Amino acid sequence: MPAGHGLRSRTRDLFSRPFRHKGYIHLTTYLRNYKIGDYVDIKVNGAVHKGMPHKFYHGRTGVVWNVTKRAVGVVMNKQVGNRIIRKRLHVRIEHVQPSRCREDFIARRKSNGAVKAEAKAKGEKVNTKRQPEGPKPGFVLPASAVLETVTPIPYDVVNDLKGGY
Repeated sequence: MPAGHGLRSRTRDLFSRPFRHKGYIHLTTYLRNYKIGDYVDIKVNGAVHKGMPHKFYHGRTGVVWNVTKRAVGVVMNKQVGNRIIRKRLHVRIEHVQPSRCREDFIARRKSNGAVKAEAKAKGEKVNTKRQPEGPKPGFVLPASAVLETVTPIPYDVVNDLKGGY
């Protein structure tokens, strides 16, 4: 028989619960507040069949555009052929978790604000833009350094097998 092409085809491992994470769903999943504009990761929980998004969206990040009683509306981009379509889907909250994609940005913004306030108090200007690392600085070995010459050991093929190779 040919393989099926249903909605949940080829999701045996994708939707299975991780090792030692089976059983009841923790209450924090249900007590978490989502606001419009929050970044969320779609991570399908195989124990809950209702409100489950399609397997394509598993592991993707989107922005909350609507909050309902039991679900959140998530908007994300999907490449279809040569165009990118903005997809809006409602996903039950068991299949959604807050994304950590903006943590570095928020921490950098907070530290930049502190640096700017400190520089303003001193009356100087500071550059808070990120800079590429650039090349490592050069150095000169001292004359007392002992140089060691490394040569390869010749490889000897030993034919211990009765039949050879």
